[in-house]
Amino acid sequence: MSQPMASSYKAAGVDLEAAEALVDRLKPLAARTRTPGVESSLGSFGGFFSFPEPGGKQLLVASIDGVGTKMKVAKLTGQWEGAGYDIVAHCTDDILVHGAKPLFFLDYIGTSKLDLQVLESLGRGMAEACVEARCALLGGETAEMPGVYLEGEVDLVGCMIGSVERDCLLTGDQVRAGDQLLGLASLGLHTNGYSLARHILVDNGPGIDAPIPGTQTRIGDALAARHRMYLGAVRERLSRAPLHAMAHITGGGIPGNLSRVLPRGLGAVVHKDRWAVPPLFRLIQETGKVSEDEMYRVFNMGIGWMLVVEADAAQAWQRALEDEGWGAGIIGEIEEGADGVRLVG
Repeated sequence: MSQPMASSYKAAGVDLEAAEALVDRLKPLAARTRTPGVESSLGSFGGFFSFPEPGGKQLLVASIDGVGTKMKVAKLTGQWEGAGYDIVAHCTDDILVHGAKPLFFLDYIGTSKLDLQVLESLGRGMAEACVEARCALLGGETAEMPGVYLEGEVDLVGCMIGSVERDCLLTGDQVRAGDQLLGLASLGLHTNGYSLARHILVDNGPGIDAPIPGTQTRIGDALAARHRMYLGAVRERLSRAPLHAMAHITGGGIPGNLSRVLPRGLGAVVHKDRWAVPPLFRLIQETGKVSEDEMYRVFNMGIGWMLVVEADAAQAWQRALEDEGWGAGIIGEIEEGADGVRLVG
């Protein structure tokens, strides 16, 4: 028997407001642990630590995350290698926001019972992504815990450590009114919103093997599409002055992530009519009767990465990235006034 159809992330079991409230509760606890090398607070895409001495030229940038319930899609489709790639790509993108390049990666795999074929596939995917990121897969932990994990379930978490010179660190403090916003295409949902997407399309909808209307792509393959690694788009461009900030569009969508790199007193306008939303997102919205606001709050809607660049340089950036196949477009601008992100069009 199917469940009642959820039309919001919260109804599907994920409470974004509770997650934000938890960060607020943890901030004072983390502040108690602060040592001289710490140069960031909770809420950034990555954490900064001055190394080898406080106030030095070099900063370590760290990020930890999980693939989440996309692992259920990996189980349904058998595409475990993609999940291994996803976790490295996600963590790489999080430190890249701050201009950092990857150094090494560590993973955690938890499961009810070890399946060597599955674990090897996850390892192949992680290794492939680490080669692309030019970083070492330094080590990890595999935990077999029956009674903690449900039978057949696998959890995957990873931690990326990178570095950046202090003079090249990007925090958003260089963003100015008039700057232009470039959006780069995602390949799918990244690793966010899967509880809602699965509830609508798999548990109560067409099913994992059904095609997306108007395409020859199966729903399962579209849901399993890899989390794109954006390092290749900006690796050789990080030192260029016209680049003022970047945002990784994950949970919270464009509004929740772009706002994290906006200085106080500046806002962003994003024009929704400047890119074509991929069919998978529209299928989720129409099948689940999800509101437009909720879609943009939960999913990336086809924009996986954003750059904030000087107005005079925006078209040159767009042409170069478009020529390289990143699906880039100028989709908004920075304005003076209220903080936050406005979606228009």
